[in-house]
Amino acid sequence: MREILRHVRRTPERLLHPLRRRKALEALRARARPKSLLVICHGNICRSPVAAGLLRRALEADGIAVESAGLIGFNRPSPPEALAAAEAHGLDLSDHRSSLVTAQRARSADLIVVMEMSQQRRICERFGRRPGDILILGDLDPLPVETRTIRDPVNDDRAMFDQVYERIARCVRELVDILTPSGVTSS
Repeated sequence: MREILRHVRRTPERLLHPLRRRKALEALRARARPKSLLVICHGNICRSPVAAGLLRRALEADGIAVESAGLIGFNRPSPPEALAAAEAHGLDLSDHRSSLVTAQRARSADLIVVMEMSQQRRICERFGRRPGDILILGDLDPLPVETRTIRDPVNDDRAMFDQVYERIARCVRELVDILTPSGVTSS
């Protein structure tokens, strides 16, 4: 019964995803190519370090700086499941330690990438950023989705980390396609 209720509650998300995806892609194409990206998640130990690592690897040659940060915690390592799942994507998070988003970092980033709508709201409220300066990464997913939120796998098993990191990788590929020189005007 609980699964049926969750499925019903998420129907609007499923139906709105193609529209949100199209709007996100249009907005990214319309803006100048960013020189800096800040990827944010709740604790900066699972989702944002992986998204930032994939983005950094793909955009380094284009001169786009990529950082990650979290809304809570400082100097925490990624859990073992995150390390193993990230390694499957060619990323080494063994030296990663969480860092907090600061006003300076939030205000200086050309584009902020978040995992959840609540994070977008918090960045707008705390740091005065416009919603148009913040991308909810899950909106770029090319596959049909249950929710725009990219699930936080902390305290889950390796299989959940693999599933979440594969979704992050799909969304990052879409973002990279837009941010490469042929996809966006340079500022």
